[in-house]
Amino acid sequence: MAELELLEGPPLAPASMGERLVLVRRYKTPLVQVSLVGLICFCCPGMFNALSGLGGGGQLDPTTADNANTALYACFAVFGVLGGGVHNLLGPRWTLLVGGLTYPLYAGSFLYYNHRQSQAFPVAAGAILGAGAGLLWAAQGAIMTSYPPPNRRGTYISLFWCLFNLGGVLGGLLPFGLNYRRGNDAGSVNDGTYIAFTAIMLVGAALSLLRSSATTAVGSPGSLYSSPATEGVEIVKLFANWRMLLLLPATLATSFFSTYQFNNVNGILFTLRTKGLNNVFFWAAQMLGSAAIGYFLDFSFASRRKRGLVGVCIVAVVGTAIWGGGLANQLTYTRDRLPAGGLIDFKDGRRYAGPFMLYFSYGLFDAMFQSFVYWTIGALTNESQILSRTEWLQVRWVLQGAQSAGAAVAWQIDTHKTSLMSQLLVNWGLLTLSYPLLALLVFLAVKDEDASASLCHAIPGTIQILDESDSEIRLKY
Repeated sequence: MAELELLEGPPLAPASMGERLVLVRRYKTPLVQVSLVGLICFCCPGMFNALSGLGGGGQLDPTTADNANTALYACFAVFGVLGGGVHNLLGPRWTLLVGGLTYPLYAGSFLYYNHRQSQAFPVAAGAILGAGAGLLWAAQGAIMTSYPPPNRRGTYISLFWCLFNLGGVLGGLLPFGLNYRRGNDAGSVNDGTYIAFTAIMLVGAALSLLRSSATTAVGSPGSLYSSPATEGVEIVKLFANWRMLLLLPATLATSFFSTYQFNNVNGILFTLRTKGLNNVFFWAAQMLGSAAIGYFLDFSFASRRKRGLVGVCIVAVVGTAIWGGGLANQLTYTRDRLPAGGLIDFKDGRRYAGPFMLYFSYGLFDAMFQSFVYWTIGALTNESQILSRTEWLQVRWVLQGAQSAGAAVAWQIDTHKTSLMSQLLVNWGLLTLSYPLLALLVFLAVKDEDASASLCHAIPGTIQILDESDSEIRLKY
């Protein structure tokens, strides 16, 4: 009876020659598939972010986490580039599954470290996670830059970003609740925190099996690459692409600021339980920031180029104001000299309010900036087939590799106890450099929307959505 109700309403136009009209479950629509990827990232990278957001992976001494993250992002730099080719060979389901399984291994390594105090396992697990994360984010990038209809790309990115960062919100509640009564002197989170993170990450990996298998794989109709050698040649060509070079400073900026914010703001200034509480609001702020900029980029002006240019201005103004506040805050402490009164607890009233609002604002801006970069990559062409199978998806993967290489450098900079002021100024400088380059890229390369693209969005070899309110969709062969 439920299926009969789904088929009520005006019938679809007859399929044209070369197409076959089929009935599929609603979970195969781009909206649901993007949501599913968001849930996978909620459980895996979302929980990883919550763990990293504690500063030092939840340990009193951040050295082990810094070294593990250096190994992680060094491997991520390689597999962030190669992951795209692996995705084209394996398809999204298996790429997401293999990548997702490396996350619980990483969380479990810190449970081991709580008892053995040996860096070997966390660093090795970090390297393995770097490879797995490269695979997972390659599949995520393929889906996020090809599935959303052109006139709703910002909305879909915001939906994903909200689901993904909801993992950080829940992940912040776990250490806050599980360590609430341990007092202000507790240095490292307890075993229950790591066990909870590991269990949720395992669920996320299992969710990959629900992923629709309809996406075109290498060698099937609609695929443009046929071998690892071809994939490698196409990737090498990208290093002469001027559009990718204009995106590079923005990509590096996104890889640097997390180390500073997690280890040297949240990790240094606050008590253990307050770090967890701060992360709840940090990741909630990311949800708000992504939703706000996504709505603006989809609905503010008729011209997509104009939306992009005004969006750059908004991001630049907000970012300059927030990092200016960060400079004022950084002048009050160093690695060796904390603010008067010692570690800050959430019960400290006014003393807590200022640093808390700064950390909240960092989360808000981070999501706005990264969502804008995603939107720019997606907006560089109106043709989703080209975006997902040729140059622009490979751009996404190469930039992911560059971002990870930058993150590896950032974590090692922190390991060597570089001054906090220097780290802040490098972050702020990279962001400031990226604003005019992003504006130039939008002005020169972003096209205004083709009206026909908004009416019908097709992914070769997968599904053609005529109206997401309809249950019937066409499978294009």
